[in-house]
Amino acid sequence: MNGAPHPSPAARALAAARLVIFDCDGVLVDTERIGPEVVAAMATEAGWPLTPADVLEKFLGTPEPYLLAQVRAHATVPVDESWLVEYRSRVAAAFDAAPHTMPGVPELLDALDARGVPHCVASSGSHARIRHSLTAAGLWHRFTGRIFSAEDVREGKPAPDLFLHAAAVCGVPPAECLVIEDSPAGVRAAHAAHMPVLGYTGGPTPAAWLADASAGTLTDLHELTV
Repeated sequence: MNGAPHPSPAARALAAARLVIFDCDGVLVDTERIGPEVVAAMATEAGWPLTPADVLEKFLGTPEPYLLAQVRAHATVPVDESWLVEYRSRVAAAFDAAPHTMPGVPELLDALDARGVPHCVASSGSHARIRHSLTAAGLWHRFTGRIFSAEDVREGKPAPDLFLHAAAVCGVPPAECLVIEDSPAGVRAAHAAHMPVLGYTGGPTPAAWLADASAGTLTDLHELTV
């Protein structure tokens, strides 16, 4: 006699969570296909030839100051803070041309609301970039007052600071959170914070990069709402 199917590690982790912490780019909004193309073009213009695949491997999930420092270190022309301003502008313009959420995001947020499970954003992006992306995708109102940026802490991902800060502000112990991440840096940050983490592979991130996510990997967020 066949019993009911056993829930996946991701479903079990979600059911146990008192707070769901979402990364922004590549988990909530579909920007991780845009950013690497922009960085590759701008780094190449500065004398450091990179492909989008190179950028994805080197910088996915890392804070903007780290990106700028690496470009400065490898560029053959002077690079200052205006490089980041131009980078943000190009990404914003490209996203504005076709803003959309990752598949399953609205349905998952509705399901969390129905269950009364709080959720927040903890992103390596600046507050300005997070606000722009979430607003363009129609998600800003779903997270107002619960948005955390690497700008808020001393060290961004892969350090645990950002996730611990989000949990503390929301009043939930780290072990009772669930992080949903699409980057190796984010997964390492969750491990360092002693938080369960689900690796999301519905964007450009290869599943092998997130294989050590404690709650497993997931390609389609709709699977968390069935």
